[in-house]
Amino acid sequence: MDKVSSADKMRIQTLHEQGYGAKRIVAAYLFKNWKLMTVKNICRIIDSRGSATERKAGSGRPKLARSVANVDHVEELICSQEEQSSQHLSTREIAAELGIRDRSVWRIAKNDLGLNAFRRVPAQVINANTKQKRLHRSTGLLRRLSVHDVKRVFFTDEKKFSTLLSATRMTESGRAARKLTSILNVFSSSARSLRHM
Repeated sequence: MDKVSSADKMRIQTLHEQGYGAKRIVAAYLFKNWKLMTVKNICRIIDSRGSATERKAGSGRPKLARSVANVDHVEELICSQEEQSSQHLSTREIAAELGIRDRSVWRIAKNDLGLNAFRRVPAQVINANTKQKRLHRSTGLLRRLSVHDVKRVFFTDEKKFSTLLSATRMTESGRAARKLTSILNVFSSSARSLRHM
């Protein structure tokens, strides 16, 4: 016998509501190989609950940790307090306080409260003096360069930039290193010509 699917249960429910008995339903669908006792049990469930597919209220494993009270407590503890900014508890601290597992606190925050954890990324702080110095130097650089020279300028994201290449980098990527050296030679020659102006 195959397992009775939810579509089959709905079909049995419709026939039972039309007045069919268990024997008549089994006889109408012989090709399904339903057992008489199975159809009787489904008809009994329809009579008691009103539906063959919905579960009995309160059935299944109870949710102890993700109760409404715990969700409210986690919501209070996980967010920063109004007068104390950045004074919130971690999931482990909340779990210890409420007496539930930290994984349950994480599920409450993620699924019930819709919160996501963001990692703090340190940012570079630029004060007004540094901003002014950068502005002064960049405007000076723009004044010294012509449109023709801009095409030959080589920019990098490295903080310290050297024209000398190590031997290991030369062996790892010889062609790229030679290309970089030729670009740097063009850059240094254009820089020298700009200084003499």
